[in-house]
Amino acid sequence: MTKRLTILYTLVAMLSACAIRNDIPYPVVEGTITAFETEGMRGETVGNATQATINAKTRTVTLYVDDSVDLQKLKITKLTLSANTRLKADSTVCVDFGMFPTMGFESLDDLPLSANTRMDFTKPVKFTLSTYQDYEWTVNVTQVIDRTIELENQVGKPIIDLQSRRVIVYVAKNQPINQIAVTTFDLGGVHGTVDPDPTQFDTFDFSGPRQFYVSYSWEEVAYPWTVYVYNMVDDTPSTSSTAFAMTTRAIVSGSIQNGKTPVVEYKKQGSASWSRLAASNVAVKGTSFTAEIKKLTPATTYSYRVNVDDQEGEEQQFTLAPATPLTNGSLDDWTLVNDKRWDPCAENDVDFWGTGNAGSASFIGNITEPYTDEVVKGKAAKLQTKWALIKLAAGNIFTGDFQLDGLNGLLHFGRPFSAFPSALKFYYQYSMMPIDKLGDNLPEFLANSKGQPDTCQVFIALTDNAEPTEIRNNPNNRKLFDRNDPGILAFAEFTSGNSTKGGYQEVILPLEYRATNRTPKWLIVVASSSKYGDYYVGGVGSTMLLDELELLYE
Repeated sequence: MTKRLTILYTLVAMLSACAIRNDIPYPVVEGTITAFETEGMRGETVGNATQATINAKTRTVTLYVDDSVDLQKLKITKLTLSANTRLKADSTVCVDFGMFPTMGFESLDDLPLSANTRMDFTKPVKFTLSTYQDYEWTVNVTQVIDRTIELENQVGKPIIDLQSRRVIVYVAKNQPINQIAVTTFDLGGVHGTVDPDPTQFDTFDFSGPRQFYVSYSWEEVAYPWTVYVYNMVDDTPSTSSTAFAMTTRAIVSGSIQNGKTPVVEYKKQGSASWSRLAASNVAVKGTSFTAEIKKLTPATTYSYRVNVDDQEGEEQQFTLAPATPLTNGSLDDWTLVNDKRWDPCAENDVDFWGTGNAGSASFIGNITEPYTDEVVKGKAAKLQTKWALIKLAAGNIFTGDFQLDGLNGLLHFGRPFSAFPSALKFYYQYSMMPIDKLGDNLPEFLANSKGQPDTCQVFIALTDNAEPTEIRNNPNNRKLFDRNDPGILAFAEFTSGNSTKGGYQEVILPLEYRATNRTPKWLIVVASSSKYGDYYVGGVGSTMLLDELELLYE
């Protein structure tokens, strides 16, 4: 009997241990914010992209809004998350925490009418994203209020003291101080109001300190501001300028007396004669001007000066960046690694180009390889879309590196680069197959794409982000290239869903520069036989031949 009880107790203990212990770990699926938009979004400066900057490594979102919105009650209009991610907002900053969404949303139309997405963004706001684990994200919103004043014969920019609400403006020595025409007077920002509004008068009397009551667009209260206008002590035209040098052009910008026209002259350093920039290349707005000098020689130092009223300005210099060529743009250099994987570089060279071969070579062979049967010159790259047993693999080549993330790809787009090309030139052929494979967790526009033409793609981007651009094509935490990333300085793209005829086709992709005062850090060039290969969508057999890629500088 005792023996039976001992066995019984032992079995109970074993079963109890089995019931309590769980050695199966939860999968690690990181929750990420993939898009974030609010009302009133704008760029940090005029001309910059309005999109939020999303950093998955630091788990931060940074964006800017204009003066049309109340930062204490700012409405979120779009907040999308990685797949199967729940959202928890900070209850202390929600206008109505009980009505704030717990899942991501593409637009306010996706939410019930009772939902309230307004929050207080006067300080950084925390969000908790939950999958199998919790991840804390921080959203930083900065409100930009452009306070602009433009007076007749104004010299330089106004001096604005936000703490004391005082403004000092200088005008030319001969400008009557009691009769000044006012073009712009945005003390409360573009959307604010000023009382009295001096732009509503033919001229305004600034012979003494003048007080104005300024209201922001989101407030009913008015704040008193005091404006002081003084004459300059002499008639010397006041100008200041800086030059931003690129590779074959330079942007000269600065301040000038309102109503004056700057004349920009330039020459190679050491040359005796000056060239005068055409007036059509000089833009003047109020007390600011911008001039573009084109068709310059790369890696060369130039002198320039800004003249006003036939008075020569100070001679200054700038040095242009070199016309850096595209490493192995000919695609002639290849190395076979371990008799299995093709790499697009010479043996023992540092990799500049990456491919998906690291993931495919051991299973289905190379999806990108050298090609010699039909080329423009030397060798070409053959990019072919294949079926990799359980998912699609699109032929690809890009500046950067490829790593395996389980059965998915983790890519880093970009190689160090600091020049300013005007275009990307290349030659291609394409044999298109209809889309016959679809991946998981597809966006709506791809859900019914089976049978549609596959599409080849080539794009180029210059970025000044702190690091290369990370790409993840795991459907659970997918992060793809965002052409609207604020870090992109220039971009151009080519796509085609048609098979070519008659050999290679020449393509020249002119780069569209979104910022002309920032220097690139990374060059991204990407080509694929199936544009939507990151979604595992494409047509098996689609083949792109690519040859003689070249950066143009004009």
